[in-house]
Amino acid sequence: MDNRNNNNFENIKAKQKAIKTLLKKKNAVLLAHNYQRDEIQEIADFQGDSLELSVKANKTDADIIVFCGVRFMAESAAIMNPDKTVILPNENAGCPMVDMITAKDIVNLKADYPDAPVVAYVNTSAECKAVSDICCTSANAVKVVNSLSARRVIMVPDKNLGSYVQRFTDKKIINWPGFCPPHQRTVPEDIKALKEKYPGAVFVAHPESTPETIDAADHVSSTSGMYKFVRESAAKYFIIGTERGIMYKMKKENPDKIFISSNPGLVCPNMKKTHLDDIINSLENMENIIKIPENVRIPARKSIENMLAL
Repeated sequence: MDNRNNNNFENIKAKQKAIKTLLKKKNAVLLAHNYQRDEIQEIADFQGDSLELSVKANKTDADIIVFCGVRFMAESAAIMNPDKTVILPNENAGCPMVDMITAKDIVNLKADYPDAPVVAYVNTSAECKAVSDICCTSANAVKVVNSLSARRVIMVPDKNLGSYVQRFTDKKIINWPGFCPPHQRTVPEDIKALKEKYPGAVFVAHPESTPETIDAADHVSSTSGMYKFVRESAAKYFIIGTERGIMYKMKKENPDKIFISSNPGLVCPNMKKTHLDDIINSLENMENIIKIPENVRIPARKSIENMLAL
């Protein structure tokens, strides 16, 4: 290790130590989404997908939740934990797919299809959740849709998730044309080339992928499902069709297996906006606190609770 790398390593460790000291001092808990930077995942109290983290935080006695993810995730934590202070370390960490739909768009959809309940992906704003009937995650979307008695269902905002769910239900899915930009980057041609390079490799796709990419997959699941699948699989090589950050934990849990990104560009810039310095600054100064008005929080929580009741 040269001096430059050694200095960088020591700098990271010093910041991680400072964060742990601040967390203890403030009675705070650090949550890190699966797509966060490695050095953040390494020191998180809890790591996982967005809703899983909000539920876990609800069960702690922490006064402060530091959510290392993007805004809609911190909003979900605030919705589920009204008595705790929720901090988003980098206020500019948003989500392009979330911005592709507004609460007004959903209200208009409900007017156009009054018999169709609205299933809002957790990747939506608090305002959108507040005017929806029930939430879903990528892991439980099929179960949520099939639990509804209506013959047709509105799904927002991800058209790819809606298309995936349509494969497993007789209900008519009315999709909103939103999408996750990073997940659009993996195409079947990439997978074919990688499988030729790595014979026997298993391609694991996320439900936010395009239908063509789903067709090319050996396994499709949410991020939590991917961890379980690669742990239990006998394969040695895995092509991972979701944000590269997920491979930190995969490599840690499966040191004898090889993980290859399905596309070099499969990086979410917003997930990488959060740095250790952001966590330190936000905790020291109690900045970037997420506040949800009660007239939004209460109906939004109802949509989440309707899902959790399943």
